[in-house]
Amino acid sequence: MARNLRAKIPASDTLIIHDRNKEATASFMHEVGIARDSPTSNNQMGLMGIEIASSPRAVAQKAEVIVTVLPEPSHVKNVFHNILNPPLPPLTSSSGASERLFIDCSTIDPTSSREVANAVHCTAQGRFVDAPMSGGVVGARAGTLTFMLGASSRSGGLVKRVTPILALMGSKVLHLGEQGAGLSGKLANNYLLAISNIATAEAMNLGLRWGLDPHVLGELINGSSGRCWSSEINNPVRGISPGAPAEEDYEGGFGVELMKKDLRLAMEEAMRVGAKVEMGERAGDVYEDVEASEKGKDFSVVYRWLGGKMV
Repeated sequence: MARNLRAKIPASDTLIIHDRNKEATASFMHEVGIARDSPTSNNQMGLMGIEIASSPRAVAQKAEVIVTVLPEPSHVKNVFHNILNPPLPPLTSSSGASERLFIDCSTIDPTSSREVANAVHCTAQGRFVDAPMSGGVVGARAGTLTFMLGASSRSGGLVKRVTPILALMGSKVLHLGEQGAGLSGKLANNYLLAISNIATAEAMNLGLRWGLDPHVLGELINGSSGRCWSSEINNPVRGISPGAPAEEDYEGGFGVELMKKDLRLAMEEAMRVGAKVEMGERAGDVYEDVEASEKGKDFSVVYRWLGGKMV
């Protein structure tokens, strides 16, 4: 996502980044063409249009638009507490923007997101929207993510301001409603994804154990009524989906622990509104067991946990 931003924002703009994982930062700098052993002063990075900040607050102090992506609700709350306290200095922007824009792309519960939004708005330190995304690592790299936007339509121009920014990192931006609605949409989507991923793994394993050719089976499913993202883009069997984590021993994708977390949040929200969800509890048990033996792997590794036939 950061690479696509740097490639598409004006050359005169600076991309300011922070990640507590220094290896991730070094990997990104290497990917955009700055060698790991290059000088890392702000002046050197500024020449490349990239600056490494020491903290999320350091990013917010300098940036007009701040994009956050974090794993858990507690992480989002903690980061924004540190950003907002003490109050940020007034925004000095050459673009004419009068207030900072905070875009949180984390997948958390809508209630926590609204609490953070309220903290931003009540302290008059900017505007806050939720914009979780779907498309996985493959979509992030290709710039084809789908963003689910929760933003007040009553705040004049807010949706219009956010949409082109998200479009730099994705191919589709859907405004689902007021603040928090983007997360409701994301949790509904990931509830379905959690289940379809297991079903895809089971179906592929069935077919291979019945002696079917995996490539022909994959083509059959993806040309028939069983087709889904898990079968077409993120197939758990090697050789079916180019670029999928299955090609790299299930490395580099959407971690099974993150899928377990998203499913848990969806189940909690389902209970809150009294929605009946029959498949979620069993799927949660599956991901709990998969994480115990395959932590850190892409969630499609459920295929291996099932004893799926390898090719």
